[in-house]
Amino acid sequence: MPAGARLQPVGRCPFFVSGGRHMIEELKKKLGEEVEKLQHELNVTLPNEIRKAVELGDLRENSEYKAALERQQFVQARLGQLRQRLSKLSSIDMAQIPADKVGLGSRVVVRDEKTREKEVYHLVFGDAVEFEEGHVTMASPIGRALLGKAVGEEVVLRLPTMTRRLKVVELQTIHDDIKVEGLKV
Repeated sequence: MPAGARLQPVGRCPFFVSGGRHMIEELKKKLGEEVEKLQHELNVTLPNEIRKAVELGDLRENSEYKAALERQQFVQARLGQLRQRLSKLSSIDMAQIPADKVGLGSRVVVRDEKTREKEVYHLVFGDAVEFEEGHVTMASPIGRALLGKAVGEEVVLRLPTMTRRLKVVELQTIHDDIKVEGLKV
């Protein structure tokens, strides 16, 4: 980083969106809305399409019937995925997220040991409501490398084309943001 340059904040921790609403709740709402929409399609729209296709006659060569059945299978599978994800979100225990190490919702400032440049990352869910610059999922290579690290620890990030060495220089966890928002964990 050039002398005199300042590290630009990427923004607030992604667990708090406009109005101080918690990201987990926002994500649950988004997934819940998709469940409702798909449930309506499964219970109302698709049965009507199947009924109309059956009325057309011979089901062996009825493309409308086959398409409706395929869509029905897809919707059922997606509903299963969404319900499983909602269940996982509901079971998140804030007490299990470390207060002094990188975890879900952390804002991490790292310094590249080779270039000496600082980078800012926010660890978010893979299906976060919105991704902004600097947001990384916990399942991404950088997210996995940072997870569980504390200030002062070195991170070895192995990428297909190179290996990077990063040092955690600042850390703000989800617990710090909750204190800022005046909430209790």
